[in-house]
Amino acid sequence: MMKSVLIVDGTAVAYRAFYAVRGLSTRDGTPTNALFGFIRMIRQLEAQWGPDRLVVTFDGGSPAHRLAKCPDYKAQRSPMPDELRTQLPLINEFLDTAGIPMILIDAQEADDVMATLAVRATTAGTLVRLATSDKDLMQLVSERVRIVPPTKTDTELDPAGVEAKTGVRPSQIVDWLALIGDVADNIPGVMGIGPKTATKLLVQYGSLEAALAQIEQITPPGLRDKMRSGSETARLNVELMTLDGAVPDVPEWKDIPPPAPDLAGLKAFYEKYELHRFVTELNRQPSAAPRAAPPPPPPTQQLELF
Repeated sequence: MMKSVLIVDGTAVAYRAFYAVRGLSTRDGTPTNALFGFIRMIRQLEAQWGPDRLVVTFDGGSPAHRLAKCPDYKAQRSPMPDELRTQLPLINEFLDTAGIPMILIDAQEADDVMATLAVRATTAGTLVRLATSDKDLMQLVSERVRIVPPTKTDTELDPAGVEAKTGVRPSQIVDWLALIGDVADNIPGVMGIGPKTATKLLVQYGSLEAALAQIEQITPPGLRDKMRSGSETARLNVELMTLDGAVPDVPEWKDIPPPAPDLAGLKAFYEKYELHRFVTELNRQPSAAPRAAPPPPPPTQQLELF
């Protein structure tokens, strides 16, 4: 059976957990809602997909090359809520105790780190599942790369699923996004072109560049005018939205260890933060020997987002 890896967009999971679980804290008032939700989603993903490897990636900030092309890239996003920020060290502590490799690289986005890991894993003959809700990652989908939502579900998006969802193939996703833009990243699309029109153009011409090369043939005239006036915007968007599959400092695939949980340490961690549900679940598991010393960790930083 082909080995599999689950690569989790940890930033997205942390935010989703924070807003999904409210009002949870320890007796001394330490917020734990994001921590609880994060752990629950990670455990659900592991149970659902049973990966041989599990890696969690986090945003380390916007890359310089994107900011140089678009100074307003992601500039509209609100600062992280303080109650979430205070739980980031707890999430770090959980991942370390659970023996789950974490990668955060300064001035590199989680999407690009995920892309780099996916390229390396598929080269090694591994089936990759990307746990994310970010549509940018659809450009990576192939016979060996799938997208799964971070929530508990058995749904996975393969190439046919991407086409059913968007009307275009994974190889056309960047052009499709370049035409419609991405509000979440503060990237405007071509004025007046929405998803259905973008799909129609790409189905007819195959690619953005092919459509622009035959721009005089585009009908109706109003659409032709929109493409002409928005051509530079669309081309810039392609550069912004194409994921980097060769991010420096991402560890080599062979250097990323499989999960190695310290069960005694996890129990102490859960008790410390009064996560009684997880203590109960852990007590049902057979006891295990103390965790062996792990290999040197990949180059990462502590989880301090934005």
